Amino acid sequence: MDIDKEIRKQAIKNAFEHKGNADIGAVVSKIMGQFPEYRKNAKELITRIKPIVQDINGLSEEALDSIVSTEYPEFLVREKKVQVHSLPELRNVKGKVVMRMAPSPSGPLHIGHSRMAILNDEYVKRYGGDLILRIEDTNPSNIDPIAYEQIPEDLKWLEVNVTKTVIQSDRMGLYYNEAKTLLANGYAYICTCTSDQFKTGLMHSVACPHRNSAPETNLDQFQGILDGKFKPGEAVLIIKTDLAHPNPALRDWIAFRISEVPHPRHGRDFRFYPMMNFSVAVDDRLLGLTHVIRGKDHINNTEKQKYIFKYNKWKLPEYYHYGLVDFPNVILKTSIIKKGISNRTYSGWDDIRLGTLLAFRKRGFSPGTFRRYWVESGMREVDSEFSLEIFYSMNKELIDMNTRRLFFIPDPVRIHISDAPPTKVSVPYHPTNSSLGTRKYSLPKDPEVFVPGGDWKATEDGHILRLKDMCNLEKKGELGIFRGASLMDRKMKIIQWSPADGLDFTVYKPDGTSDTGKIEPFAKDFRGVAQLERYGYVNVTSSHVGYFTHK
Repeated sequence: MDIDKEIRKQAIKNAFEHKGNADIGAVVSKIMGQFPEYRKNAKELITRIKPIVQDINGLSEEALDSIVSTEYPEFLVREKKVQVHSLPELRNVKGKVVMRMAPSPSGPLHIGHSRMAILNDEYVKRYGGDLILRIEDTNPSNIDPIAYEQIPEDLKWLEVNVTKTVIQSDRMGLYYNEAKTLLANGYAYICTCTSDQFKTGLMHSVACPHRNSAPETNLDQFQGILDGKFKPGEAVLIIKTDLAHPNPALRDWIAFRISEVPHPRHGRDFRFYPMMNFSVAVDDRLLGLTHVIRGKDHINNTEKQKYIFKYNKWKLPEYYHYGLVDFPNVILKTSIIKKGISNRTYSGWDDIRLGTLLAFRKRGFSPGTFRRYWVESGMREVDSEFSLEIFYSMNKELIDMNTRRLFFIPDPVRIHISDAPPTKVSVPYHPTNSSLGTRKYSLPKDPEVFVPGGDWKATEDGHILRLKDMCNLEKKGELGIFRGASLMDRKMKIIQWSPADGLDFTVYKPDGTSDTGKIEPFAKDFRGVAQLERYGYVNVTSSHVGYFTHK
């Protein structure tokens, strides 16, 4: 085995895996493993390896990619340990499971909701059973009607298999019946104190003066509320708990409140609406939930809901609370988005500056990326920070092998190539996936082409650069003088280009900026995610517009 040839190979491999910067130590370690006789003279080996590594590190990214694709295509199949990530087993599974997703219809789903959806879906896939989509719409003042249709569409795009859909506002009769039962049995009461009076009493563990009202009185007042005898804020229904509980949040809690805001689905049919903890507890029982998975911000809510189960002698589901995730620099809050859409800061729920699933879909992300990220994150109880870098890396691994390459020329400069013969150019859509085919161009003698303005302006007269897969050019003023078709020097700068009939193209980016330029003519009929070489992955939605995915 030729040691210098092997040194070069390992240096190229290491540089390719580390963004063009091979590590001498890593190469030395590899070579010593293959040539153990050099372990006794490491200094000589390092002296031999150092200039080769420096030479490789001096290559442009395009030149390094060219070497790998032509000489070492096996490097494109990254060697890595196969890690199997799976979620822990659920407790007390007896046959099939019944689980649920319970979003509020305040707007379409965002990336945070995808965790809830995917974790539940994974377990139903594992054990069999039902995954219920329960739209919790008993707060009429916080509903966007678009959500009723968009939430199921978002879940379908995520490839989450919903087996049953329930809309809470269609179940008001059930909630009223359960409320009357609790009132009749003395586990709940109607309170007509002011909000401040009620809260002050709870903080000091002092009972509301209405707490011990007779069940008949409470039932009469309940009906009076339904009949419109009380205005919003004048009466609420309270669930009794333990007034001496060390956590004030778990002392007597509000289960129903009056709202006269018209409901998008039911108009003014109802005016006494259940709070989340009441309707959730009732539905979890009536729908037969076996296991409930949600964030640990719901721990207090779980404890409140257990009172409903206790009073009715219902069997509790198994509860899991995963850690909270912080999404830095990702806009998720519905109120901010709605305001931005209203004042035209944002173009809509799919504005790519947002963290909605619609925005990620518009940018061209694979739904499989969401599933992989959340499964690998698991069910840990510790809080964490969402890593866009890891998320992007996962998406790249999923899409890269079947993603076409195209040339995009930002800040384009039109140049004339002199002394060039008529040329036929064949450019592969992918360096290793030949099934994606090639695009072919027939260029006339002395053609005109577009090249990136930044690259052209940074090249001094007399210097040579290469138009990828086409030819070498010597810059001379506004001319590019043809200097042959074969790659002259692996260290030379290689740039993308477009024929003169390239298309005007704009890439919109999630930071609110955009890049304009030319895209090669073969993009005219292409739709979907492409890797614009030396630029990044972009979802091409028309012949003139694309949305940035990631690098």
